[in-house]
Amino acid sequence: MKRFKPSKQTIFVLTAVPLIAVIALLWWITADLPDVSTLNEQIKPPSVRITDRYGRPLYDLIDKDFGRHTVLNLEDIPLALQQATIATEDKTFYQNPGIDLRGILRALITNIRGGEIVSGGSTITQQTVRNLLMSYEERTSVSVKRKLREAILAWQVTREFSKDEILALYLNQIYYGGMAYGVDAAAQTYFGKSATELTLAESALIAGLPQAPALYNPLLEPEAALARQGDVLNLMVRQGFITQAEADLAAREPLRYAANPYPVAAPHFVMMVQSELDHLFPQEELYNGSGITVRTTLDLNWQEHAEAIVQQQIARLNRPLDGGPGHFANNASLVAIDPHTGEVLTLVGNLDFFDEAHDGAINMALVARQPGSALKPIVYAAGMDPERPRPFTPASVFFDVRTVFITHENDPYVPVNFSRTEHGPVLLRQALGSSLNIPAVSALHTVGVSEAMTLATEMGIGTMGDPDEYDLSFALGGGPVRLFDLTAAYAAFANGGSRVKPTIILDVTDADGSVLFAAPKPEPVRVLDERVAWLVSDMLSDNQARIMSFGENSILKLGRTAAVKTGTTNDFHDNWTVGYTPDLVVGVWVGNTDNKPMQAITGVSGAGPIWHYFMRTVLAGEPDKPFPQPAGLELVEVCDLSGLLPTEACPFRRLEWFIQGTQPTKGDTYYRQVELDKVSGTLASEITPLEQISKELALDLPPVLHPWAREQNMLLLDDLLLASAGRRDGSEATLRLISPDPNTTYRLTRAIPAEAQQLPVEAVSLAHVDTITIWVDGEPLAALDRPPYKAWWPLVEGQHTMWVEGVDKNGMIVQSEAISFEVLPPLTFSD
Repeated sequence: MKRFKPSKQTIFVLTAVPLIAVIALLWWITADLPDVSTLNEQIKPPSVRITDRYGRPLYDLIDKDFGRHTVLNLEDIPLALQQATIATEDKTFYQNPGIDLRGILRALITNIRGGEIVSGGSTITQQTVRNLLMSYEERTSVSVKRKLREAILAWQVTREFSKDEILALYLNQIYYGGMAYGVDAAAQTYFGKSATELTLAESALIAGLPQAPALYNPLLEPEAALARQGDVLNLMVRQGFITQAEADLAAREPLRYAANPYPVAAPHFVMMVQSELDHLFPQEELYNGSGITVRTTLDLNWQEHAEAIVQQQIARLNRPLDGGPGHFANNASLVAIDPHTGEVLTLVGNLDFFDEAHDGAINMALVARQPGSALKPIVYAAGMDPERPRPFTPASVFFDVRTVFITHENDPYVPVNFSRTEHGPVLLRQALGSSLNIPAVSALHTVGVSEAMTLATEMGIGTMGDPDEYDLSFALGGGPVRLFDLTAAYAAFANGGSRVKPTIILDVTDADGSVLFAAPKPEPVRVLDERVAWLVSDMLSDNQARIMSFGENSILKLGRTAAVKTGTTNDFHDNWTVGYTPDLVVGVWVGNTDNKPMQAITGVSGAGPIWHYFMRTVLAGEPDKPFPQPAGLELVEVCDLSGLLPTEACPFRRLEWFIQGTQPTKGDTYYRQVELDKVSGTLASEITPLEQISKELALDLPPVLHPWAREQNMLLLDDLLLASAGRRDGSEATLRLISPDPNTTYRLTRAIPAEAQQLPVEAVSLAHVDTITIWVDGEPLAALDRPPYKAWWPLVEGQHTMWVEGVDKNGMIVQSEAISFEVLPPLTFSD
């Protein structure tokens, strides 16, 4: 068989075609490759100007005296920062030829499986050439060609420059968020110092920023930034740069965030804008030197007024008090929002952005703190929903007396008012206006924690988490809230019931005036019945409703229509005032960034003056504007004590607004006109002489109100009936223990004599009963034949059960529900 022998022409073709293909491929990939020798010339600072809504500058990225970009020699950059960067971005940096072949192979496999170019595998060298040598269009493209060109350039750069030179280039040009390019700008932005002074902990935090600067910005997302710092420290341990002990020590190091030294107006707001820009645009699109202008929602005049008012109030609070040190209030924040558009008109994030001693760089408008009573309007609004079976109204009556609530953990919860006083039956209008705690908890008990939290979330508060983690203390501020969110939530009351999304950027334009971004038109989402929103605003703007707690001429009174609510947390950690007109909602927080308590300062005395003077300043010259009243409301006269329709016996009446269909239909049951014997003081009988009879008003109150009424020396119908041996027709005797609280734990002490350690026991009865007997563990404690049914029980160690018994009008024994409690032995201390 004749062997085939290719001709010279065939051999040429078989050899030339692949060669030509390879040459063509190489030409396609390497054509117009940038000259790597120009790498050092490519670092250019970006240009971005941020202005207020009227074009007045807030911040210029590049300053004629000092820019945001300072080049450092590698020997001036801390070794810890170099190592943190290598461990995070390219662990084989000093060994690889500019490309990570394993990483590229891994990325190609991932990309092939994903059906597209979806994974990176870039080394520090590749990132450097991509950012400095490639055009914006090429470096943002997702293609195999770009990856290959990037790899070739990285290989060339590795041959042209030393590894130290490449690392220095990378560290001096990479973007760290907050418009900071290079490690020195990042160090100045986040820690107010040169990169040469960074500690291991600070270096690890900064090294973790480039992969997602917006997500890890420590001034806006401190928790995420710390978590990222921990990841970087772990990577450094894994690469042998530091020991585990050094990593643990760095993780525990408290970080003191500080301001940068660059001129900036409204710095906390500007930082928020920078973060928003990082979310809206790729960094290359914004910071390519084309002269971007970002027009924000801020009014610089209002901002300057707010900053001055905040500083004046904090200075006043810290003046010595009678020779003392002052109120210990070092920080404050203010947010002003247009309730119709959501535009943020003013934002003071802290007293002084440059005050490192008091963490002034922290934006307290974005830090979740306990809001105190500022959540009460949301609780009541949830209960006023007309779709509920028995909705609250402004005339709903609440019992502002000592009340024991049992939590879902079966523990007793006894709220008290801030003033430590009780007011008996109060209507919702006064309970909300005067910020009474006991009625608010009672309202939440009726509404349900989950339902109230759902409404809070729908209104824009998203920091509180799982409702199962909260209990009735939620009504008094038991859930953390950001001032920014709370102010936006109140906008729903101001605008008639719609949630608006806060907006901080109006538009972004380039040097030619072309619009790169424009804020979308607001799309309000209804979260409240507009009648409920109006009623809440009407109550919060009712100065008469506030008198009980704040007096007639408090700082909350503006001299124009304005709704307002304060909040104060336990031990004076946080002060709040949030108030609004139909066109402006303003929230104020006063406290300390380190959560140290202030001294004897409340929402009305701490945050209230800031709110008051800011509102008066920015609204000066504007006509008063009432809240627009929606249809479907009805004005009805009610009895002032019960909220029911007035009878002839009702001496105090008021007009109240109701959503149609929720107004009362029954007459007042609290006031009763009775005839008394002037001589005996008891109810007159048929044999009492006419000249000896006087007509008086007695109160027919529920038993739970009897102790309070007696303390106020009020004339109770039950006491008159008892004194006259009377009976209530058709009523059943019901006994109830109101002290001690069920499921409570007490502890004996050696600090006071045993005979002085006694527990008050008190019962109430719905109707007259004969002698009431108090039982403890099956043994009678006391027999009482008239109210108040109160006795004292000496504390005895152990588990105990208590109840009361009496005899009703039919001679039947009636018994209260038994309660249990525990008395623990005294604490013992070892030497």
